[in-house]
Amino acid sequence: MDLRQIDKTVSVSPQIESADLAAIKAAGFRAIICNRPDGEGADQPTFEEIERAAKEVGLEACYMPVTSGMVTDEDAAKFGEALVELPGPVLAYCRTGTRSATLWSLSQADKKSSSDILAATKGAGYDMAGVVRRIVNGGKTPTSEGDAKFDVVIVGAGAAGISVASSLRARQPNLEIALIDPADIHYYQPGWTMVGGGVFDPETTSKTMGSLIPHGVHWIKSAVAAFEPQNNAVVLDGCRVVKYDRLIVCPGLKLNWNAIPGLVDTLGRNGVTSNYRYDLAPYTYELVKGMKKGRAIFTQPPMPIKCAGAPQKAMYLSGDNWQRNGVLGNIDIQFMNAGGVLFGVKDYVPALEEYVKRYDATLNFFHNLVSIDGDAKTATFKVSKPDTEPTEVTTEFDMIHVVPPQCAPDFIRVSPLADAAGWVDVDQATLRHKTYENVWSLGDVMNAPNAKTAAAARIQAPIVAENVSADIEGKSPRAVYNGYGSCPLTVERGKIVLAEFGYGGSLLPSFPKWVLDGTKPTRLAWLLKEQILPPVYWKAMLRGKEWMATPEKVSAS
Repeated sequence: MDLRQIDKTVSVSPQIESADLAAIKAAGFRAIICNRPDGEGADQPTFEEIERAAKEVGLEACYMPVTSGMVTDEDAAKFGEALVELPGPVLAYCRTGTRSATLWSLSQADKKSSSDILAATKGAGYDMAGVVRRIVNGGKTPTSEGDAKFDVVIVGAGAAGISVASSLRARQPNLEIALIDPADIHYYQPGWTMVGGGVFDPETTSKTMGSLIPHGVHWIKSAVAAFEPQNNAVVLDGCRVVKYDRLIVCPGLKLNWNAIPGLVDTLGRNGVTSNYRYDLAPYTYELVKGMKKGRAIFTQPPMPIKCAGAPQKAMYLSGDNWQRNGVLGNIDIQFMNAGGVLFGVKDYVPALEEYVKRYDATLNFFHNLVSIDGDAKTATFKVSKPDTEPTEVTTEFDMIHVVPPQCAPDFIRVSPLADAAGWVDVDQATLRHKTYENVWSLGDVMNAPNAKTAAAARIQAPIVAENVSADIEGKSPRAVYNGYGSCPLTVERGKIVLAEFGYGGSLLPSFPKWVLDGTKPTRLAWLLKEQILPPVYWKAMLRGKEWMATPEKVSAS
């Protein structure tokens, strides 16, 4: 907990936890304001959880979510009104506190001088110089000049961002590279399925961000508000401006928990869980261990989603656990898939169908979760089968594993970099932006028709690094991406169907069939997932060591 006083009436803070509320009350605060939308981070408690804990200790709680970097004058006016209406002093929080400090600064624009605003926020540890420029420029942040300038700016320090920074630095060690990301913690998200299956401890899937930023790369700990590619500028949360010669965009995607009414209110209780959130994956295993009979539902939303196999991985590992404990016959497993097939690459389907039979799971295609009532333990699905009128069905559950709908982050969807669907618009071979030649993208946020997996980012990072390096040298793109992605489908504890494929569903196995046949469940693939891939991720991929990922050069000019 990091409480930072701006003045006697208001303080701001990075993300708080439910366990912090008693100490916040003891510190003299009488109300809290949440400026962070639910579902913004993989380890973020919902406002409903915070509000419940606040009421228990006698604090008022106000939900005033503002999308990172998109603070409007109307938002600021509402914030100012809340400070008057709520009992003070008030603590406002968001991911880092910057959004809340920005709201306060803009709300005081007609009450305090610019110097007083700067002094108050600087004393709390926030640089609001960019906000003051916005105030004096009539609400617009000028981008003709920047607060900083770099040869290459990378937006997003997830698997894709850190990997491409390391690969690029290995090729061009003298470049001035900046990596922009507000997160304190970096997560190995492919490990969360194993956490939900009781195989990994959650702590093994996280490290501090500062320990992973490549040596010599500048880490700008901030969220991005907007892009102005015509001016080679990135506008940060707090209205600071970073200029670049070349830009690489890889902030991942957004888990849209709020798209399903009732879901946010019940996550982490009432038998409602998800391996797509760091703090909920252990709850999945807790539910599975405790379940002796009843109905277990596993959902899959419409594509695209992060790791398309993850929804059924949770089902298989749960079914295996119940089978090993002799209770499988008492459990009704239902797989609710918004799509029409079990897996998008047909070569892997026969092996998966055998496990569906083993666990006696019922496959319900064209079923999309549209609402959930945690207290009543019911889930409602829209059923949209081909050539039939859509209907809705409501079913009871004892446990439900929910995969939320997913989309590009808000600041991407509204930017000039996005296509009509909101994803960064790239050439699928070179991963270069189709409109802005000094912009590249990789990872989950771009619109190439490949699987959104860490394995895909592992291959994409050296390709982008190679092509950016070629551009710096005045040459044409030297490497192309074939759409490679991998999905280790954990069909039972100890065996995996290792799906590896590229554009169009073409099979792209990393090993000869006699070594590892990915279309069949194997112990070797499990060992790869459990013991080999985590150290490869932490010690090779993120450090620019391109083990089995060095791009094949297709052009030397």
